Amino acid sequence: MTNYFLLAAAEGGLPLEDAPSPLIPPLYDIVWSLIPFAVILVVFWKAILPKFQEVLHQREDQIEGGIQRAEAAQAEAKAALEKYNAQLAEARTEAAQIRDDARSQGQKIIADMKAQATDESNRIIESGNKQLEAQRSAVVADLRKEMGENSITLAERLLGEQLSDDVKRSGTIDNFLADLDRVGNAGK
Repeated sequence: MTNYFLLAAAEGGLPLEDAPSPLIPPLYDIVWSLIPFAVILVVFWKAILPKFQEVLHQREDQIEGGIQRAEAAQAEAKAALEKYNAQLAEARTEAAQIRDDARSQGQKIIADMKAQATDESNRIIESGNKQLEAQRSAVVADLRKEMGENSITLAERLLGEQLSDDVKRSGTIDNFLADLDRVGNAGK
């Protein structure tokens, strides 16, 4: 072994004195590493990166489109809500108007019914008054007839003679009734 070191020393130095640095690779390794790196970089730059950019743009468009669709949907919903609120207010106004119309029609019907009832009661009262007047006239006529006959009978008894003549009899009755009317009117 000693010979080996001596031999190495005679030839120009120890075997690991000029050893490559573990931090810096040899030049041929660097060149052969740069060629595949450049090929991979060009393939990545030309094929993969545009696809990646396209996917990113699509996603960006989808997100922006989604935001725009959401804003449009929100605007539509807001418009629909305003329309619904307007229709609801209109329906409430119409319902209030219908209620007021119904109340006024109800009051009109009540007034018409009262007027009709008043007219009917006035007609019934008038009819009753007419019947009463007719009955009164019939009673007065019957009473006059009876009183005339009773007065003739009484006069015959008082006078002692018979009043048989119809003309005389009716004149006497008329005079008697006229006297009764004057006595009745004087008492009032």
